[in-house]
Amino acid sequence: MAVHLNFLLLLTGLTGIHSITTVSKVSVNAGSSISIPCLYDSKYINHVKYLCKGYYWSFCSYLVKTSQPSSSGQFLISDDKSRRIFTVTIKDLTHENAGYYWCAVEINKGDDVNKYIYLSVTRGIPSLYVKYQKLTGFNGDNISINCSYTNTGETKWCRLGSSCVTKSSGSIEGTNVTISEGAPSVFNVTMSGLRTESSGWYWCAKGDLQMPVHVNVTERPTTTTLATTSHLTTLSLTPEPVSAFVDLKHFIIPLSLLIFIVMVTLLIWFMVKRHKQTRADISATTTAKEEVTYSTVKKKKKTSSQAEEEVTNSNVRHMGKTSDERLDAKSDVDVMYSSVVIVRQQIPKMVEAKDEDLTHSRVAQHQQNL
Repeated sequence: MAVHLNFLLLLTGLTGIHSITTVSKVSVNAGSSISIPCLYDSKYINHVKYLCKGYYWSFCSYLVKTSQPSSSGQFLISDDKSRRIFTVTIKDLTHENAGYYWCAVEINKGDDVNKYIYLSVTRGIPSLYVKYQKLTGFNGDNISINCSYTNTGETKWCRLGSSCVTKSSGSIEGTNVTISEGAPSVFNVTMSGLRTESSGWYWCAKGDLQMPVHVNVTERPTTTTLATTSHLTTLSLTPEPVSAFVDLKHFIIPLSLLIFIVMVTLLIWFMVKRHKQTRADISATTTAKEEVTYSTVKKKKKTSSQAEEEVTNSNVRHMGKTSDERLDAKSDVDVMYSSVVIVRQQIPKMVEAKDEDLTHSRVAQHQQNL
């Protein structure tokens, strides 16, 4: 194995190892993805870059090229010519993906330049890993990276193509770096005073393992301050508060409408109930009334000359029924019958009809109110 490795290093030395810079060994969990940056010399900006796999460079197999980029599949490649970095991404890693890979640049009429990477795929926890491989920070702010490990060795934080910090504090291209031990088997890297120039690829290292991390530094969203005569109002352009206000307004309008509908429904229900109760009371009162018949009987006094004649007058008045009772009537009018009996004096030898007693009766019927 040592002979093969020395031969491998010899081949890489003969083919321009110093023209490409990248990590040398990474450990990744099965099923996850890994992005690996490869920095190249400025004279290769317009050359084709590619990734191949194989223990020996001379026998490696092409996987993906910048001249034939793929937006799908397991292997992806992109070229950032402004930073002179091409990045290869391997997705959905399996144990078959473990092995040696080569970042390479095609050279017309010459040997391609390359740099090898050893990829380890594990079933359990990787020997060195980070939770997020790409982070974003703002100018002037700080950013922290937690590097978890299970192996031993020297702790480092390096920038691709630049210097490294190996002590508890240091600086990389004007950005302050602090390294501290956090939880067990975790060391924290803090970059403070970020600048736009701080953007780029870094890696944390423990022993012979490295893990690439991309840091992107942008300007913080600006805020606009509006002055009034009484106070100052600060309007933030950050979209979250605006979204929250719109959501609240959309919530209040339906709620107010719902409350209004409920109030109107309750009012209508109360009015209908009250109306039904009033009709029930009127019906009960009408039913409770009894039909009263008034009768006035007058007896005419006898005179001395008409002692024999006796007259009885009867005045009968019938009260009409109400409209509710009219519905139950069997005929259009109710008639009160009065019987009149003629009482005769037992006077001997009555000859003239004037000697008989007459009883006059007048029956008055009130028309029903239709």
